[in-house]
Amino acid sequence: MTLLRHYLSAGTLALAVAATLQAPQAMAARDGASILKETCQGCHTPVGDKDLSRISQQRKTPEGWLMSIARMQTMHGLQINDEDRRTLVKYLADQQGLAPSETAGMRYALERRQNHVEQFEPKLAQMCGRCHSGARVALQRRPAKEWEHLVNFHLGQWPTLEVQMMGRDRDWLEVALKEMVPELAKNYPLDSQAWTDWQQQRPDAATLAGEWSFSGHLPSKGDVRGLMSVTVSGKDEFKVELKGQYADGKAFAGGGSAVLFNGHEWRANLKVDGVAMRQVLAANGGEIRGRMFETEHDERGLDFVAAKQGTAQLLAVQPDFLKAGSETELTLVGSGLSGTPEFGEGVEVLAILEQSPERIRVKVKAAIDAAVGVRSVSLGALKGVDLALYKQINEVKVVPAFSVARIGDNGGSTPKVQGRFEAEAWGKDAADQAYRIGFVPATWSVAPFDERAAEDQDVKFAGVMSAADGIFTPGAAGPNPARKMSTNNAGNLKVIATVEQGGQLIKGEGQLIVTVQRWNNPPIP
Repeated sequence: MTLLRHYLSAGTLALAVAATLQAPQAMAARDGASILKETCQGCHTPVGDKDLSRISQQRKTPEGWLMSIARMQTMHGLQINDEDRRTLVKYLADQQGLAPSETAGMRYALERRQNHVEQFEPKLAQMCGRCHSGARVALQRRPAKEWEHLVNFHLGQWPTLEVQMMGRDRDWLEVALKEMVPELAKNYPLDSQAWTDWQQQRPDAATLAGEWSFSGHLPSKGDVRGLMSVTVSGKDEFKVELKGQYADGKAFAGGGSAVLFNGHEWRANLKVDGVAMRQVLAANGGEIRGRMFETEHDERGLDFVAAKQGTAQLLAVQPDFLKAGSETELTLVGSGLSGTPEFGEGVEVLAILEQSPERIRVKVKAAIDAAVGVRSVSLGALKGVDLALYKQINEVKVVPAFSVARIGDNGGSTPKVQGRFEAEAWGKDAADQAYRIGFVPATWSVAPFDERAAEDQDVKFAGVMSAADGIFTPGAAGPNPARKMSTNNAGNLKVIATVEQGGQLIKGEGQLIVTVQRWNNPPIP
């Protein structure tokens, strides 16, 4: 597969990451420092005893370094083989990466959460976020001079910046140099106490070996739980095995390989139930947390959190809601679990059905007059997990509230990107304050979002919604002769979730834009 195909393929984490995971036993002929000197120094001149111009003035995630190297190959003719590129990404991410706290709040971009709605201050959103995510900016560190170089690079590479929307309404270059550069240097500096501390405290990767109890949630399939076995296969490399099940008893099992970058950036290629998947997780403080998703369809993924055996930690209660006046089963997931859980006043544990250090399954009864709202679950000294108790659903929200799906296939190289939705129930407590109950079953449908969508018959052409599970499959790519002006199967749709409660129907609505293929799909959007 060519470099360009790797770089633009849907769900790509990193070229070097994927290659390493597919062949972890392959050892590089040169180390990272040698590659920098022998391959990169032809353009990047030495600065001082060990630095190289431009390179040494940046810190990035593994995906960020991969994008830089790929750009050198595609735009500047860099000749580097897969093995050396893999080694170089690893070396740079280890030596010039980001501390865990420096990626906090921005990991959605690494985890391929394509429907996340960013919240940046207006200037950064307009000056940077109109062409790529704001997270791509926030996931790198540079001094002021290097941020200035980046501005100049953008203008040289894309000279129409100044006349595009939100560029022609201002002196773009002056704003970028005089206002954005100082702000970026202040908010995302090369040197930070967090990075200094992390370099001193960074744990040995081998400490991740062992058994991990995990919990997750996959839209359309529900909660999942099980064990992840991690064994060392090389320096910062691991073999991974997953054995678990969904709440309905269906198996969730597979395995593969993982690499750890910079002491906390976990990247794995797995095959789970016959499907190629990737893990983008953060390992920190005895916990691994992030997202798993299909390699070729990053919209199909699940939240994932795991705690290592030998520690006492409560990860989740499944399901995370309970109706007053009902009896049901609840499962606590974590590590080092023992004893009888407590769910607060009005909820009685009738029986312990299953108990192990990783899982406790109980039968509970909620009194009809138990106080509704969100309550803390405790297991001895362990806390940190909430249970919602409700009498009735007052509101249903579609999650995500705003989503994008993409047409594809039809003989083309780009697959369809589905829309995947869940119905989130909300209630009101005694103080009339809204609180989240949880994801509930719903019947799904779509409708025109506005008059133009109705006129263009978007519901007919844009795709099909599965009524049972909230999965929207967009239409085929390319011109459609059946549409006005033979346009493509794009559309603007209203997504409707209908939940039945006591013979009454409660509806929630969201918006789905069905648009064209994403041709440029880099590791960080």
